[in-house]
Amino acid sequence: MLRCASQKDAATIGARGNRCKLKHFIIQKRKMKVLLPVFYLPPISWFAVFLLADDVVLEQSENFPKQTYRNRATIYGANGRLSLIVPIHHNGKRRMSEIEVSKREKWQKLHWKSIKTAYQSSPYFEFYENKLAEIFTFETDSLLEFSLNAVAILQKILKTDIDYSLTNEYESTPTEEDFRGRFSAKQQAEFEMPEYYQTFSDKFGFEADLSVIDLICNKGPESLTYLNNIIIK
Repeated sequence: MLRCASQKDAATIGARGNRCKLKHFIIQKRKMKVLLPVFYLPPISWFAVFLLADDVVLEQSENFPKQTYRNRATIYGANGRLSLIVPIHHNGKRRMSEIEVSKREKWQKLHWKSIKTAYQSSPYFEFYENKLAEIFTFETDSLLEFSLNAVAILQKILKTDIDYSLTNEYESTPTEEDFRGRFSAKQQAEFEMPEYYQTFSDKFGFEADLSVIDLICNKGPESLTYLNNIIIK
């Protein structure tokens, strides 16, 4: 079940029965099973859902869709939102687990350089720099393996240890709560996020739902608390 939008509201639910009939709710970690896509350097909203359930299944059996977070991430650069795209070999319909990254471009080096340039002046980049750099030294031909390794490193930074399983086959109507279509690289996410300080926010304003790297570099040890208080519309 979902709880009230603040712990204070939750504490007063008995006295104010209708107080909890709000438009927005915080996801509360509960006994539920969620199905998530596998993303590259996932957005903040993805990590909020990843943390909410006690049983997480990641989708590796779907046909790879283009122009999604599966091979791209968004950060906040000096000129605004910046997409980091992993070049892949994509010939016809292939499962996510079969997608190979291109070795002709030094994309790992370029992505890490872009992240350093964007966040070297942020409050916590220096503190996490060495750990974040490990993401881009991992060698594999598999997009899936690269992304899962990145999630493992990001979990260490966030001080979480969420277990998950991978799908064996694609199911159009899964038994899990299906979040595969809830994230879009082109549209605003269906989550309400409080604003926080960002390095270039004075220039361009607040940019919501970037890669969780943006949150980590700007909020540091407060990132986990922030993720646990993401609000669904």
